[in-house]
Amino acid sequence: MNVVSTVDPRTGGRRPTDLIETDDSRLAEIADQASRAARWLSDLGRLGRAGLLDAIADALEARRGRLIGAADPETGLGRPRLDQELTRAAAQFRMFRDVLRDGGYVEAAIDHATDTPLGRGPDVRRMLVPLGPVAVFGASNFPFAFSVAGGDTAAALAAGCPVVVKAHPSHPLTSHASAGAIGAAVRDLGGPDGVIEIVYGQQAGLALVRHPAIRGAALTGSIGAARAIQAAIDERPDPIPFYGELSSVNPLVVLPAAAAGRGDQIAEGLFASFTGSGGQLCTKPGLAFVPADPGGDRLVEALRGRVASAGGAVLLNQNVRDAFLARAAAIERAGAHVSARAQVPSGDGFTVAPTLVETSLPGLPAELTEECFGPLLVVVRYHEVAELDAALPAVPPSLTASVHTGPGEETAEVSRLVELLGARSGRVVFDGYPTGVRVSWAQHHGGPWPSTNTVHTSVGATAIRRFLRPLAWQDAPAWILPEELRDEFTDIPRRVDGRFEPAVQPVRH
Repeated sequence: MNVVSTVDPRTGGRRPTDLIETDDSRLAEIADQASRAARWLSDLGRLGRAGLLDAIADALEARRGRLIGAADPETGLGRPRLDQELTRAAAQFRMFRDVLRDGGYVEAAIDHATDTPLGRGPDVRRMLVPLGPVAVFGASNFPFAFSVAGGDTAAALAAGCPVVVKAHPSHPLTSHASAGAIGAAVRDLGGPDGVIEIVYGQQAGLALVRHPAIRGAALTGSIGAARAIQAAIDERPDPIPFYGELSSVNPLVVLPAAAAGRGDQIAEGLFASFTGSGGQLCTKPGLAFVPADPGGDRLVEALRGRVASAGGAVLLNQNVRDAFLARAAAIERAGAHVSARAQVPSGDGFTVAPTLVETSLPGLPAELTEECFGPLLVVVRYHEVAELDAALPAVPPSLTASVHTGPGEETAEVSRLVELLGARSGRVVFDGYPTGVRVSWAQHHGGPWPSTNTVHTSVGATAIRRFLRPLAWQDAPAWILPEELRDEFTDIPRRVDGRFEPAVQPVRH
């Protein structure tokens, strides 16, 4: 029996908890409970699950003080940031509540029986249905919004899938408290055990995705963790879908007119973006392309001043701290020079110094284009915008790419640059910064490998698509069809005989 410990990243102090790592017998029990809970979620229907998500959001907010009190000493992220993140977590559940009420996510389509050029065509009806119980791996850097109470959990429950979360070892007490809040909301609605469950320990996480009851998995984490999970899934006789959000350097390009016109403003926003939350955001800009001209010089000098006067950044755990130091050293060995580094006193915790390094084009070694998770930014100086045509393809595809333009830069050259950035990212940001991902219907948080291993988003309304699969009914009697596919049902948008039909909401008195 292995006791789960918690570590304060500010001091490095470790202490045991009352939690224990999940053994095989307990994991089997949890998986069986999740399988049985799938029927309850299905019987709730869309609107019943919408009510459940609302109740979960309320439960999280009602326990705000308790949850933040658990997370602050486990993450070092600070109460203001955690308070904001808990608000985001509750908002994600409420957004998926709205997705369920809208109903368009099921992609209902009806083709009535009719004569076709190939003969009589059968009646075919199709919609998306839940995968079944899914595994969610909590992220270290978002103890609420990408962990037990995160967007993956919200999307999966909305889809009708019970969730078993593998708690991240950086915040086990926060994970336990979050699961307790969600579980309380489920019980208040008469729900069973298994709608939301949690396991602890690396081996339990790998055993979880091997279990036949689990029908899908999602991770926000490292490429190494993703490969270990995928290897475990590959051992199954029936591999399951696995959605991983992984590594991203998120290049940001400052064009000459932007640097000349608002260099100090860009320096301020860029500094906040690459150092916020200790630089431990998946959308943190890791590479900034800045012109080698007077405007660019002023921008970089403003960045240097902000970095030099910055305080230390507390990283989430020892592994993150050690990886940051190793990557920073590798970047220096690759030829980039440190132009500014915060002065941080040595201590026992996992505090590091925000760092600015510089290099120039032509030439961009691969060692400078790898993600450095933490408060480090590589500034790449260029002389001509045309140089970026060769430099940007050397940057690994990312979740985001950003471009800052100024007056007179609405040119074919810039259009080509934006097309290049769009081909290698999932979101292009104009005159802004990639951190602070909006939770909305139009959001896409994903990108080509190695930023993710999927075309699906992990943030926004369409994140629900990961936990659904299509099912068609052919010549089925009306009584057995889901209500969304019955002829008389008009509460959601549908495509009927090839024509889009908007929802016709019933009159309620």
